[in-house]
Amino acid sequence: MSGIPRAELLAESLDPDLEIEEEFTPGVGPYKLAWRRLRRSKVSLAFGGLFLLIVLLCVLAPLYSADIAHIGPDFGNVTGTIKVGHKVVNIVSLIGIPIGPTWHLSSYFLGADNEGRDVAVRLLYGGRNSLYIGVVATLLTMVLATICGMLAGYFRGFTDGIISRTLDVIWAYPAVLLGITLSTVLEVHGLGPFHGTTLLSTALVIGVVYVPYVAKPIRAQVLALRDREFVDAARQQGLSHVRIMATEILPNLASTIIVFIPLMLANAILTEAGLTFLGAGVQPPKPSWGTMISEGISSLPAAFHNVLIPGIMLVLAVLSINVFGDGLRDALDPRAKIRIGKE
Repeated sequence: MSGIPRAELLAESLDPDLEIEEEFTPGVGPYKLAWRRLRRSKVSLAFGGLFLLIVLLCVLAPLYSADIAHIGPDFGNVTGTIKVGHKVVNIVSLIGIPIGPTWHLSSYFLGADNEGRDVAVRLLYGGRNSLYIGVVATLLTMVLATICGMLAGYFRGFTDGIISRTLDVIWAYPAVLLGITLSTVLEVHGLGPFHGTTLLSTALVIGVVYVPYVAKPIRAQVLALRDREFVDAARQQGLSHVRIMATEILPNLASTIIVFIPLMLANAILTEAGLTFLGAGVQPPKPSWGTMISEGISSLPAAFHNVLIPGIMLVLAVLSINVFGDGLRDALDPRAKIRIGKE
């Protein structure tokens, strides 16, 4: 027994499946340890890289449009022709069927839609709009949910009752139905500076709809944290409620907030596509993955690429965020079974 390292004996006594190196690395913080865990998840990193690639392609949409395709996202060319191989073909045939993918970067790489617009250009510009809505909606959800959850969990009583019942009312409605209702209200009556269906108003609707899904778990965690010894010590020192929430409780919520961000981003992008498909999101001719799918339905089955291409892009974006988010959640889990040691 004397020849077996103490660290290995401790690991076996706690959990025989836990692998551990002979020496513990001193002073390893939780986020550095989480980064080590995440680096070992090759699948999560691969899907995270895929999402970054999608973001990069969408960011470079103006470059592709101006310097390669030489056509804008809203430019229709129903009566035009292009040369494919040794043949000159109509962009949109006489019976209204758009050309399919040509696989030439400079001329309708992914084909055309019913209006003779370049699908590849609209796909990238649509991705910019979808990602913009997703990011803004996610930021709005996380900020509102964190504030509501912290206030409800910390003060409890009357404050908790008002906030929790309001969240329950929002939570009682399906997200898509509530999104359609709020979008219709903004379209008909407006709300302050928000009037009509714009990118920002769509992001506002989605951001509000998902607040209860994040605020409830945060509230539950704050309820457990407010009675901990370090919070009592801060009260004894005379710190204000705002300072206690900002300096003592909020840092302990960081891992939960970080885990929710990719989950909410994926939900926001998917919800935007759903609302747009139902006519309550981004409105044509402004492109988004949802508008492209909605407009492509009318050309099925003759021009199947008008639905398939934006659908694949949407699936890849949401799937990559979700897989990376799962890896991030596991990396931030202190109970994860990993090797701990010098690297």
